[in-house]
Amino acid sequence: MTRLVFPTPDPVTVPLHGEDAAFPVTRIFCVGRNYADHAKEMGAEVDREAPFYFTKAPAHLTLSGATIPYPPGTADFHHEMEFVVALGASAFRIPKGKALDAVFGYAAGLDMTRRDLQAAAKDKRRPWDTSKDFENAAVIGPITRAGDFGQPGPQSLSLLLNGKLVQRARLADMVWSVAGIIAHLSTLYHLGPGDIIFTGTPAGVGPVRPGDVLHGEIEGLAPVDLTIAPRRA
Repeated sequence: MTRLVFPTPDPVTVPLHGEDAAFPVTRIFCVGRNYADHAKEMGAEVDREAPFYFTKAPAHLTLSGATIPYPPGTADFHHEMEFVVALGASAFRIPKGKALDAVFGYAAGLDMTRRDLQAAAKDKRRPWDTSKDFENAAVIGPITRAGDFGQPGPQSLSLLLNGKLVQRARLADMVWSVAGIIAHLSTLYHLGPGDIIFTGTPAGVGPVRPGDVLHGEIEGLAPVDLTIAPRRA
């Protein structure tokens, strides 16, 4: 066996709600512009022909309850509250009608974004990587098993910033349903256990500053909480 030149990091895992167990994360997919009102506030149109995606590294995943530093390279750090899908089975070219069979569970999450870097990338028609995929950019609460949550749709989603409501929607407001997302994404990748999907954010995204506290809720799931560390004196 070849000797490793430095220790490998521990597996990235997410706790299961109410259980002494954890879900190992292999990949993170994110859906863009999956709420019409959010697309409108960003000056964009929803592509109703097919969803589009970007990715985040599992190493950039942070668990609910964390306090994170304000990230480098930005002066416009934004919150995006999202419904997260965790897969527990393989899915390749899976029909929409069977797509939910691949779901292990669901969680509340935050897709954190360096908005100024994203805007600059859009202006130059460059990839969004530096605006979306960076340390602590994906925040997730404990995962609830699919059978304990039920069918996604009527559940409410909300986000409080320092106690003030800033985002609210229902999962039924998504342009692309969970089943539709999985079915389409499975035509592009061999999906499998450990893959998680952030399904997009509704309107109301906005900046966070040092010292801010975020509290996100999705009906039927454990909440997601995040604190932005105050600046040092």
